[in-house]
Amino acid sequence: MENAVLRSEGLTKRYGSKLALDNLDLTLPEGKIIGLLGPNGSGKTTFIKLAAGLLSPTAGSVTVCGKPIGPDSKAMVSYLPDKTYFNKQQKIRDLLTLFQDFYDDFDRTRAEEMLRELHIDLEAKLKTLSKGNQEKVQLVLVMSRRARLYLLDEPIGGVDPAARDYILNTIISNYDPSATVLISTHLIADVERVLDEFLFLYEGRVIRQGTADQVREETGKSLDELFREVFKCLPNC
Repeated sequence: MENAVLRSEGLTKRYGSKLALDNLDLTLPEGKIIGLLGPNGSGKTTFIKLAAGLLSPTAGSVTVCGKPIGPDSKAMVSYLPDKTYFNKQQKIRDLLTLFQDFYDDFDRTRAEEMLRELHIDLEAKLKTLSKGNQEKVQLVLVMSRRARLYLLDEPIGGVDPAARDYILNTIISNYDPSATVLISTHLIADVERVLDEFLFLYEGRVIRQGTADQVREETGKSLDELFREVFKCLPNC
Protein backbone atom coordinates (compact mmCIF):
# COMPACT_ATOMS: atom_id res chain seq x y z
CA MET A 1 0.00 0.00 0.00
CA GLU A 2 1.38 3.43 -0.96
CA ASN A 3 1.77 6.20 1.59
CA ALA A 4 1.65 3.86 4.57
CA VAL A 5 2.09 5.77 7.81
CA LEU A 6 2.36 2.71 10.06
CA ARG A 7 3.45 -0.77 9.07
CA SER A 8 4.09 -3.88 11.13
CA GLU A 9 5.56 -7.15 9.86
CA GLY A 10 5.49 -10.36 11.87
CA LEU A 11 5.05 -8.26 15.01
CA THR A 12 5.08 -10.46 18.08
CA LYS A 13 5.20 -9.55 21.77
CA ARG A 14 5.39 -11.89 24.72
CA TYR A 15 5.27 -11.12 28.41
CA GLY A 16 6.85 -14.25 29.82
CA SER A 17 4.62 -17.09 28.66
CA LYS A 18 1.74 -14.77 27.69
CA LEU A 19 1.44 -14.00 23.98
CA ALA A 20 0.14 -10.43 23.66
CA LEU A 21 0.64 -9.94 19.90
CA ASP A 22 0.83 -12.85 17.49
CA ASN A 23 2.77 -12.34 14.23
CA LEU A 24 0.84 -9.18 13.34
CA ASP A 25 1.06 -7.83 9.77
CA LEU A 26 -0.62 -4.43 9.42
CA THR A 27 -0.44 -1.50 7.03
CA LEU A 28 -2.23 1.72 7.95
CA PRO A 29 -2.64 4.38 5.24
CA GLU A 30 -2.30 8.13 5.66
CA GLY A 31 -5.26 10.45 6.06
CA LYS A 32 -7.47 8.03 7.99
CA ILE A 33 -9.01 7.75 11.45
CA ILE A 34 -8.76 4.06 12.31
CA GLY A 35 -10.31 2.24 15.24
CA LEU A 36 -8.25 -0.44 16.98
CA LEU A 37 -11.14 -2.27 18.59
CA GLY A 38 -11.22 -5.21 20.95
CA PRO A 39 -12.04 -6.32 24.48
CA ASN A 40 -9.68 -5.72 27.38
CA GLY A 41 -6.58 -7.90 27.06
CA SER A 42 -6.75 -8.20 23.28
CA GLY A 43 -3.38 -6.51 22.69
CA LYS A 44 -4.49 -2.96 21.84
CA THR A 45 -2.31 -1.12 24.36
CA THR A 46 0.67 -3.38 23.62
CA PHE A 47 0.44 -2.58 19.90
CA ILE A 48 0.18 1.16 20.55
CA LYS A 49 3.15 1.12 22.94
CA LEU A 50 5.24 -0.77 20.38
CA ALA A 51 4.35 1.78 17.70
CA ALA A 52 5.20 4.60 20.11
CA GLY A 53 8.56 3.04 20.87
CA LEU A 54 7.79 2.40 24.53
CA LEU A 55 8.16 -1.38 24.22
CA SER A 56 10.48 -3.59 22.19
CA PRO A 57 9.01 -6.45 20.15
CA THR A 58 9.86 -10.08 20.84
CA ALA A 59 9.99 -10.58 17.06
CA GLY A 60 9.07 -8.68 13.92
CA SER A 61 9.19 -4.97 13.22
CA VAL A 62 7.25 -1.71 13.19
CA THR A 63 7.95 1.31 10.99
CA VAL A 64 6.47 4.82 10.94
CA CYS A 65 6.61 6.49 7.51
CA GLY A 66 9.24 3.93 6.58
CA LYS A 67 11.44 4.69 9.60
CA PRO A 68 12.26 1.94 12.12
CA ILE A 69 11.28 2.69 15.69
CA GLY A 70 13.80 5.14 17.13
CA PRO A 71 14.35 8.90 17.47
CA ASP A 72 13.24 9.63 13.89
CA SER A 73 9.98 7.68 14.20
CA LYS A 74 9.23 9.04 17.68
CA ALA A 75 9.50 12.59 16.35
CA MET A 76 6.56 11.83 14.02
CA VAL A 77 4.31 10.21 16.66
CA SER A 78 2.02 11.95 19.13
CA TYR A 79 0.96 9.52 21.86
CA LEU A 80 -1.94 9.72 24.30
CA PRO A 81 -1.63 7.04 27.01
CA ASP A 82 -4.63 5.46 28.70
CA LYS A 83 -3.68 7.13 32.00
CA THR A 84 -2.69 10.71 32.75
CA TYR A 85 1.07 10.89 33.16
CA PHE A 86 1.44 14.59 33.98
CA ASN A 87 2.43 15.91 37.38
CA LYS A 88 -0.92 17.10 38.70
CA GLN A 89 0.80 19.79 40.76
CA GLN A 90 1.83 21.55 37.56
CA LYS A 91 -0.01 24.53 36.15
CA ILE A 92 -1.56 24.22 32.70
CA ARG A 93 0.78 26.97 31.45
CA ASP A 94 3.77 24.90 32.60
CA LEU A 95 2.49 21.86 30.70
CA LEU A 96 2.26 23.98 27.55
CA THR A 97 5.87 25.07 28.05
CA LEU A 98 6.91 21.45 28.62
CA PHE A 99 5.41 20.38 25.29
CA GLN A 100 6.85 23.42 23.53
CA ASP A 101 10.33 22.59 24.82
CA PHE A 102 10.08 18.87 23.99
CA TYR A 103 8.40 18.92 20.57
CA ASP A 104 9.43 21.07 17.61
CA ASP A 105 6.04 20.45 15.98
CA PHE A 106 3.96 21.67 18.96
CA ASP A 107 1.62 24.54 18.07
CA ARG A 108 1.27 26.45 21.34
CA THR A 109 -1.06 29.09 19.88
CA ARG A 110 -3.45 26.42 18.71
CA ALA A 111 -3.36 24.67 22.12
CA GLU A 112 -4.04 27.91 24.01
CA GLU A 113 -6.99 28.70 21.73
CA MET A 114 -8.57 25.29 22.43
CA LEU A 115 -8.02 25.63 26.17
CA ARG A 116 -9.62 29.11 26.15
CA GLU A 117 -12.64 27.64 24.33
CA LEU A 118 -12.91 25.17 27.23
CA HIS A 119 -12.69 28.04 29.74
CA ILE A 120 -9.66 26.41 31.35
CA ASP A 121 -7.49 28.80 33.33
CA LEU A 122 -3.87 28.46 32.25
CA GLU A 123 -2.76 29.39 35.79
CA ALA A 124 -4.78 26.54 37.34
CA LYS A 125 -3.03 23.43 38.60
CA LEU A 126 -4.02 20.22 36.83
CA LYS A 127 -5.20 18.66 40.11
CA THR A 128 -7.88 21.35 40.53
CA LEU A 129 -9.66 20.31 37.30
CA SER A 130 -12.35 17.67 36.98
CA LYS A 131 -11.33 14.29 35.55
CA GLY A 132 -13.05 15.18 32.29
CA ASN A 133 -11.17 18.46 31.99
CA GLN A 134 -7.87 16.77 32.87
CA GLU A 135 -8.49 14.35 29.98
CA LYS A 136 -9.32 17.27 27.68
CA VAL A 137 -6.11 19.12 28.58
CA GLN A 138 -4.04 16.04 27.81
CA LEU A 139 -5.83 15.53 24.48
CA VAL A 140 -5.42 19.21 23.52
CA LEU A 141 -1.67 18.94 24.11
CA VAL A 142 -1.37 15.73 22.08
CA MET A 143 -3.52 16.96 19.19
CA SER A 144 -1.70 20.32 19.03
CA ARG A 145 1.37 18.61 17.64
CA ARG A 146 1.78 18.47 13.84
CA ALA A 147 2.44 14.74 13.92
CA ARG A 148 2.17 12.17 11.15
CA LEU A 149 0.73 9.53 13.47
CA TYR A 150 -1.50 10.04 16.50
CA LEU A 151 -1.75 7.04 18.84
CA LEU A 152 -4.70 7.49 21.20
CA ASP A 153 -5.14 4.78 23.83
CA GLU A 154 -8.68 4.77 25.27
CA PRO A 155 -9.14 8.55 24.82
CA ILE A 156 -12.78 8.46 25.92
CA GLY A 157 -12.56 5.90 28.72
CA GLY A 158 -13.74 7.10 32.12
CA VAL A 159 -15.26 10.43 31.05
CA ASP A 160 -18.90 11.50 30.77
CA PRO A 161 -20.79 11.55 27.43
CA ALA A 162 -20.43 15.33 27.01
CA ALA A 163 -16.66 15.06 27.44
CA ARG A 164 -16.59 12.17 24.97
CA ASP A 165 -18.29 14.31 22.33
CA TYR A 166 -15.78 17.10 22.85
CA ILE A 167 -12.84 14.71 22.67
CA LEU A 168 -14.06 13.08 19.45
CA ASN A 169 -14.83 16.42 17.82
CA THR A 170 -11.36 17.66 18.79
CA ILE A 171 -9.80 14.60 17.16
CA ILE A 172 -11.77 15.08 13.93
CA SER A 173 -10.96 18.77 13.58
CA ASN A 174 -7.31 18.82 14.65
CA TYR A 175 -5.31 16.40 12.58
CA ASP A 176 -3.58 17.00 9.28
CA PRO A 177 -5.18 15.30 6.23
CA SER A 178 -1.90 13.48 5.55
CA ALA A 179 -1.70 12.15 9.12
CA THR A 180 -3.20 8.99 10.56
CA VAL A 181 -5.10 8.69 13.82
CA LEU A 182 -5.25 5.29 15.54
CA ILE A 183 -7.85 5.14 18.33
CA SER A 184 -7.81 2.19 20.70
CA THR A 185 -11.11 1.62 22.50
CA HIS A 186 -13.77 -0.86 23.55
CA LEU A 187 -16.49 1.85 23.44
CA ILE A 188 -17.48 1.21 19.84
CA ALA A 189 -20.82 3.00 19.77
CA ASP A 190 -19.20 6.27 20.84
CA VAL A 191 -16.38 6.31 18.28
CA GLU A 192 -18.11 4.69 15.31
CA ARG A 193 -19.20 7.99 13.75
CA VAL A 194 -15.62 9.30 13.45
CA LEU A 195 -13.93 6.16 12.09
CA ASP A 196 -12.90 5.70 8.47
CA GLU A 197 -11.64 2.16 9.05
CA PHE A 198 -11.56 -0.41 11.83
CA LEU A 199 -9.54 -3.39 13.04
CA PHE A 200 -10.97 -6.01 15.40
CA LEU A 201 -8.17 -7.34 17.59
CA TYR A 202 -8.50 -10.60 19.54
CA GLU A 203 -5.74 -12.39 21.43
CA GLY A 204 -3.10 -10.41 19.56
CA ARG A 205 -4.46 -11.08 16.05
CA VAL A 206 -6.58 -9.04 13.65
CA ILE A 207 -9.72 -11.08 13.06
CA ARG A 208 -11.61 -8.56 10.93
CA GLN A 209 -10.98 -5.22 9.30
CA GLY A 210 -12.69 -2.87 6.88
CA THR A 211 -14.73 0.32 6.89
CA ALA A 212 -17.81 1.17 8.91
CA ASP A 213 -19.63 1.94 5.65
CA GLN A 214 -18.83 -1.56 4.35
CA VAL A 215 -20.26 -3.09 7.50
CA ARG A 216 -23.51 -1.15 7.18
CA GLU A 217 -23.84 -1.88 3.46
CA GLU A 218 -22.97 -5.59 3.65
CA THR A 219 -24.63 -6.57 6.94
CA GLY A 220 -27.18 -3.85 7.68
CA LYS A 221 -25.61 -3.60 11.13
CA SER A 222 -23.77 -0.82 12.91
CA LEU A 223 -20.12 -1.38 13.74
CA ASP A 224 -21.09 -1.67 17.41
CA GLU A 225 -23.64 -4.39 16.61
CA LEU A 226 -21.09 -6.30 14.53
CA PHE A 227 -18.51 -6.00 17.32
CA ARG A 228 -20.94 -7.45 19.87
CA GLU A 229 -21.90 -10.25 17.52
CA VAL A 230 -18.32 -11.21 16.68
CA PHE A 231 -16.95 -11.10 20.20
CA LYS A 232 -19.83 -12.81 21.99
CA CYS A 233 -19.02 -15.93 19.96
CA LEU A 234 -15.38 -16.02 21.07
CA PRO A 235 -14.00 -17.55 24.26
CA ASN A 236 -12.83 -15.20 27.04
CA CYS A 237 -15.09 -12.39 25.76
